[in-house]
Amino acid sequence: MFGPWGLLGAGVVLEVVGTTCLKLSEGFTKAIPSVCFAACFAAAFYLFSRALSSMEVGIAYAVWAGFGITGITLVGVLFFHEDVSLVKFAGISLIIAGAALLNLSANAA
Repeated sequence: MFGPWGLLGAGVVLEVVGTTCLKLSEGFTKAIPSVCFAACFAAAFYLFSRALSSMEVGIAYAVWAGFGITGITLVGVLFFHEDVSLVKFAGISLIIAGAALLNLSANAA
């Protein structure tokens, strides 16, 4: 149904949702967010493993990490009222640029 990039993207979304649930679980003291965390991470890693069947692991992991960090940072700013600074923005930009460069290097080889 999905190609490797779609599987990877869906996995990243589930990882961000799962990480959000982890924060909401308050140290696994709340049942529903705790179960949501476990289910999302299990599904996310399943999708990641499926994407890896036809992607380079370095590229896939860079994209996974870069977009996961970006997504959870946006969730933190928008829903948990966490601070956003120029330094935080620059760091996230560098992570995304690094993932893009890795992808370009794989395509150039």
